[in-house]
Amino acid sequence: MIKRLLPFVVIGLLGAASFLIYQNPPQAQRGAPPAPKRINVEVQTLKAQPFRVQVRSYGRIEPRTQSTLLPQVSGEIVWINPDFRAGGFFEAGDELVRLDPRDYETDLAQAEATLMEARQTLAEEQARSAQAAADWARLGNSGEAPPLVLRKPQLSAARATVASAEAALKQARLNLERTRIRAPYAGRVLEKSVDLGQVVSSGTTLGQIYAVDVLEVRLPLQNRDLAYLRLPEEYRVEYGEPFQPPVSIHSDLIRPETWQGRVVQTEGAIDEDSRQLHVLAQIEDPYGEKAVDRIPLKVGQYVTARIQGVEVDAALVIPNRAIYQGTYVYVVEEGVLQRRNIEVAWQDDSHALIAQGLEDGDRLVLTSLGQVVSGTPVRIQGDAAEQPKASETAQAEMAGEGS
Repeated sequence: MIKRLLPFVVIGLLGAASFLIYQNPPQAQRGAPPAPKRINVEVQTLKAQPFRVQVRSYGRIEPRTQSTLLPQVSGEIVWINPDFRAGGFFEAGDELVRLDPRDYETDLAQAEATLMEARQTLAEEQARSAQAAADWARLGNSGEAPPLVLRKPQLSAARATVASAEAALKQARLNLERTRIRAPYAGRVLEKSVDLGQVVSSGTTLGQIYAVDVLEVRLPLQNRDLAYLRLPEEYRVEYGEPFQPPVSIHSDLIRPETWQGRVVQTEGAIDEDSRQLHVLAQIEDPYGEKAVDRIPLKVGQYVTARIQGVEVDAALVIPNRAIYQGTYVYVVEEGVLQRRNIEVAWQDDSHALIAQGLEDGDRLVLTSLGQVVSGTPVRIQGDAAEQPKASETAQAEMAGEGS
């Protein structure tokens, strides 16, 4: 009996279930589509303003005046100034090296004796000439006496002998003075090549010295920088001083030091090796008051320099880190990224002066980005106006649930 009723019970249950499903159909739970992911970026709002170009270069410190110290007479070195050593300072006129003067003192004494003898001979000839003129007149001769009678040739020869003796005496005094070798200017010793007891001649190198009043740096300039520099190339300036742009010399030998100088000369030709134009910068009085409590500049030391260039009135200057492949940047427009191709007018190690591609007021992206496309939504750091509002998100979710 039960086996007969079981199929009808199953059919009844299935029918009841179908009726319930028909009366209460399932509803899909649909929400708002997820908002696209935004990239956090840092931006800079560009503003055109005056910009002074600073051209960077490098070079090596050299003295403006450098000399090889040579004796003008021969002799044995009997004294050397204690400051005449590498790095020693000296003043103009200081005695640096002294040679044995005894031979030259003897020559001076002989020259003085020769001069005295020549003057005596001249005095005798003058007396003889005067006596001859008196005898000519006493004998009643008319007219002027002949030169031979008046001993004029002998008198001229005696005068010439005196002049020669005076010149020899002057030369002997000069040679004796030259045994004391003195500094031609205030300077510093670069190298000493001799020592006590050494016999030197007029061609022997005593050492290398240089003046400390001015140091120089020869600076190469890149061709792209020439348009932004005013260089001293005036010829026959009639009014005022020639223009000499300021330059800052930076030294990192022991600790960072900065020295101020000026570009005083522009070379007249392009260097054949580097194919660059060079200028000459000078630093005045580098060892005087400017060197107090500082590390003095050293000859041969490599330094960097920044030459003051022209001022661009309305310049758009951006950091180099915002430029990709040297040709384009990213800006934010209405909350999305936009790629902009740019043209760089001038560039140094950290900044670039833009000629075309950007405008005043553009929001330049400074954050380093990978491969992104224009139209990517972004969130600007620190800008509340760009953040998605919580109320708008809630309204979107409620709209999705009610649909």
